[in-house]
Amino acid sequence: MLGSWTEGQVSEFGLTFGLGALMLYMLFIIGELAWKSKAGKTGTFVLFFVLSFGMLGFVAKAVIQKIWGI
Repeated sequence: MLGSWTEGQVSEFGLTFGLGALMLYMLFIIGELAWKSKAGKTGTFVLFFVLSFGMLGFVAKAVIQKIWGI
């Protein structure tokens, strides 16, 4: 199966699922940070909002590329 994949397909797969998995892991780390620091509801929201803002840009870029067919 892997023999029929092009380099571009392997790269796209790795970028999509590899980075997606890394983002989920980073969200887990943010949650752990909020829990261990006893941040409370507001503090947890601020941590997730601020630290996840960069990930939102990456997801928006992927969505725009799919919509525009780039």
